Amino acid sequence: MASTTQADLRYTFEQYAGWIQQPLTKPSSAEQWVQRLAINEAEIQHFLQLPLSKAQPYQARPAQIKDAQGTVTRAQFSLPAIAPEPEQALQRARDLNPDMHLFTALAQTAPNGQAGYLHNLPIAVKDMTAVAGFAVTAGSASGDVEPVTQDALSVARLRAKGAVVIGMANQHEMAFGASSNNPRYGRVINPASPEHIPGGSSGGSAAIVAADVCRVTLGTDTGGSIRLPAACCGVVGFKPTYDSVPRDGSIDVAPSLDHLGPIAKYVQDCALVYAGLLDLPQEPDWAVDNLDGIRVGRLGGYFAEPLESQVLQALDQACLGLEKDKASVQDILLPEAHMAAALQFMIITSEATASYTDRLQEKPEQISEEIRIRLEIGHFLPAPWYLRAQKLRTEFNARIEALFDQVDILICPTMRCPAPKVGATEVQIGHKTYPLHTAVTQLTMPFSLSGSPAISIPWSVAQDGAPIGLQLIARQGDDWRLLAVAQRLEAAGHALFGKN
Repeated sequence: MASTTQADLRYTFEQYAGWIQQPLTKPSSAEQWVQRLAINEAEIQHFLQLPLSKAQPYQARPAQIKDAQGTVTRAQFSLPAIAPEPEQALQRARDLNPDMHLFTALAQTAPNGQAGYLHNLPIAVKDMTAVAGFAVTAGSASGDVEPVTQDALSVARLRAKGAVVIGMANQHEMAFGASSNNPRYGRVINPASPEHIPGGSSGGSAAIVAADVCRVTLGTDTGGSIRLPAACCGVVGFKPTYDSVPRDGSIDVAPSLDHLGPIAKYVQDCALVYAGLLDLPQEPDWAVDNLDGIRVGRLGGYFAEPLESQVLQALDQACLGLEKDKASVQDILLPEAHMAAALQFMIITSEATASYTDRLQEKPEQISEEIRIRLEIGHFLPAPWYLRAQKLRTEFNARIEALFDQVDILICPTMRCPAPKVGATEVQIGHKTYPLHTAVTQLTMPFSLSGSPAISIPWSVAQDGAPIGLQLIARQGDDWRLLAVAQRLEAAGHALFGKN
């Protein structure tokens, strides 16, 4: 932005802030707003250059999950034991939490679960979703401090199947970032490689699994916040079809983008807990013997240019593994993918500002500067831009849906690069340099916009120890088939790299 433009913006912001009664928390607030908007100037300029749309504004359709069509029963799975008892999980959490900052709160005593297919499965819940007896803070000093008395519907369903909650998982403050460097509860440490970020915003949920505290946790995903930390920590992160898992009792970030889903050590455990989240009486037979007849589309173009060389190698290996398992793999393009970052910025910024407007008005000093500024700039995005973004989103999602007339599953890396180093603000990939948040979300955000089920599975490890994850995507409602393909690819990776 030219300096004269910045000066004009600064003056306008100062006047407008007073008009809408938005507190100027410090004299430099307007300058900070200008600087933060400058970071997203590329998305804003790109958005303004997009064509006008005559489509109806995006409206989510009710989630309709297709029945599982598996040929392998759950009884055939054999998984290593990971802290199977609540007492063990809680004790390990207490031992690790002071140094690794995995939790915002822990249970006083180990709970005992009801009878059911999740009996006494210890889980942790991201501090965005209500668990009776715990405060829900969104990982922020601005959050409520009083324990809630009622579970979120998702948690209630899992408890009814026998799961027990041992604590609230740490996260990026207010679920609005990708590093999980939390100013109130401490920076989440990545157990897979402490020198690298655990990802976010569900960084604690992924790190808890990677540290073998719980085999399953709950996270939320608005632009990649389940899949990114799963990839960074070397575990599995599953974002189901939009609103197949109820969000009742969870704090909104961007309601038209928010998803709830599990993070786990293995695909099988994601599937087991997903059955509970759907309130099914038992886990269906969803797994398959091989991928015969499955058409996989390897996303190119935007999703392949650029990729860090080790990530490209991982993708090549995975596609060979799919073919060996009888899947057919073909190259496929989504020419409109370049729109995703611009649409995501407009929608998430506007909706998050609306979601947190009470905190901005009443407790701005209790929100960290990074998050406060990102939220405050939502006041300066014109309402017609938001409406235009949601119209373009309708067209964008239709293009994604059309891909599934050609293939059953899409594949691409979860991130363009392995997990970035702690403290990085930029990431260089090939000859391009990206802000950290942009670098890690570019390949996940298109499928948050579309509401498609998507899963990140760990594949390999970079030379510096950073995990590399791969992402699979399916048509809305095809969640069980996605899990089945992911499990077969997971098994191929384990065989290739000698994992358990």
